[in-house]
Amino acid sequence: MSGRLGELLVRENLISLQQLQKAQDEQRKTGGRIGSLLVKQGSIAETDLTNFLSKQYGVPSISLADFDIDGEVIKLIPKATAEKHQVIPVNRAGSSLIVAMSDPSNIYAIDDIKFLTGYNVEVVVASEPAIREAIEKYYSERGPSYEDLIQGFDDSEVSVLDDGEDAGDVVDLEKSAGEAPVVKLVNLILLDAIKKGASDIHVEPYEKDFRVRFRIDGVLYEVMKPPMKLRAAIISRLKIMASLDISERRLPQDGRIKLKLGKGKEMDFRVSVCPTLFGEKVVLRLLDKSNLQLDMTKLGFEEGQLKDFLEAIDRPYGMVLVTGPTGSGKTTTLYSALSKLNEVSWNISTAEDPVEFNFFGINQVQMHEEIGLNFAAALRSFLRQDPDIIMVGEIRDFETAEIGVKAALTGHLVLSTLHTNDAPGTVSRLLNMGIEPFLVTASLNAIVAQRLCRRLCPDCRKEAAPDDQALLDAGFPAEELGSFTAYEPGGCKNCNDRGFRGRVAVYEVMPLWDGLKELVINGSSAAELKQEAIRLGFRTLRMSALQKVKNGMTSLAEAVGNTAPDKF
Repeated sequence: MSGRLGELLVRENLISLQQLQKAQDEQRKTGGRIGSLLVKQGSIAETDLTNFLSKQYGVPSISLADFDIDGEVIKLIPKATAEKHQVIPVNRAGSSLIVAMSDPSNIYAIDDIKFLTGYNVEVVVASEPAIREAIEKYYSERGPSYEDLIQGFDDSEVSVLDDGEDAGDVVDLEKSAGEAPVVKLVNLILLDAIKKGASDIHVEPYEKDFRVRFRIDGVLYEVMKPPMKLRAAIISRLKIMASLDISERRLPQDGRIKLKLGKGKEMDFRVSVCPTLFGEKVVLRLLDKSNLQLDMTKLGFEEGQLKDFLEAIDRPYGMVLVTGPTGSGKTTTLYSALSKLNEVSWNISTAEDPVEFNFFGINQVQMHEEIGLNFAAALRSFLRQDPDIIMVGEIRDFETAEIGVKAALTGHLVLSTLHTNDAPGTVSRLLNMGIEPFLVTASLNAIVAQRLCRRLCPDCRKEAAPDDQALLDAGFPAEELGSFTAYEPGGCKNCNDRGFRGRVAVYEVMPLWDGLKELVINGSSAAELKQEAIRLGFRTLRMSALQKVKNGMTSLAEAVGNTAPDKF
């Protein structure tokens, strides 16, 4: 189009023939676009060129400097494509994407963007320097910083309620929570947590401090310290997003935020608000279904363990228990099992508190203790609903355990969780709850215990200095020393210099073999059960963690820190 644009400008008397020839000579030497070169040499004003293109092609012209383009819109066109065609996405409306171009006749660019994004492309004209500036601004490696967002933001714009003020008067609080800088800051926090792969966000007020922390791979990191003046506004904004009562600041509240991220992707945040001494602490749990790992072969099971676990859940009846502390990945393991069992021929019902992810084909029930809908009540109801497979979020008391055991004995497969330290200790826990030993042995198919270890970053892990004594103390047999390489964390840009990226589950799977059933009936201790299970081929959490060290997946410190030694 460059030659044609020059001719059109000469014909309209906007430039002279000499000016065009000068620009063409420059173009032959240095390259570039004719319009940009004409502006650069002062032959035509940038606004005049844009207005001419707008009239010539019947498309609107815009000033990009007046626009604040949404980051999710920017993500629709990769940086390389934007630079190649000198385009910038401006807005999205339904199935149309509005794109600013310096050359509206470039049909190749329009077709390229249409194919790449799947949107219908609507063109607007902007000057080439403005587009270059916008590409530099929006595609820079650094996202908008906290300082950028609150620049020029006057603290007086936010009125904060003091403890002495009427908590019922929420007009000022609602207004301050709706201020643009506060809205942007909260959005930045949520999007940054998604980008960094955080599992939780902690927003914490203290007497003279206010901080935001992210839990990444199981460890909390401080990411921001907003001014104290914004404390009430930020917390209120989060409560408004979660549809909670901002006038109630004395009682705990729970809610949910659903965030749309473009291209049909959604992110859920489970929100918990708890009143503390210096204000309300807000904790948000990120629930990203797209990152939910449901492929059992990738969870961390060793080959023999996976075979035992699959055999246990493939039986038509019986109980399979997954045990471990809070945050050890029990829910993911159960969801993986349900995902494998989810077929049209099975009626599957779950009782959960809370329901973290929803699945098509599974009847999920949210518990409400305040109205009497607890695990035991839900279980009783399920048994009248012609079930094949039942999942109970947690066995907390004798009543739930008793109904679960009876369901397992009457032809149903029951999956549940229990808070115990290891698989052999689970049997003692059930007996202590009041379940008879013969019912435990008759109903239990298998017990799974698990922990999560941080996975070493494959790009920067480094060989650990040999320390035979540390390896022996951890539980490695003397004959294995020297037969493998242990690694420790390094630090690179891919893992934000942490040395770890993601987590891997460590499992122990204990099927209730006949030899173990006999010990349970005879009232043997958990240590005796464990000893006999190991003799029968059971691999403990520590053994599994050490195997991950041998495979180079995690460090010795992680394995030792997350599993107990095997002592009898």
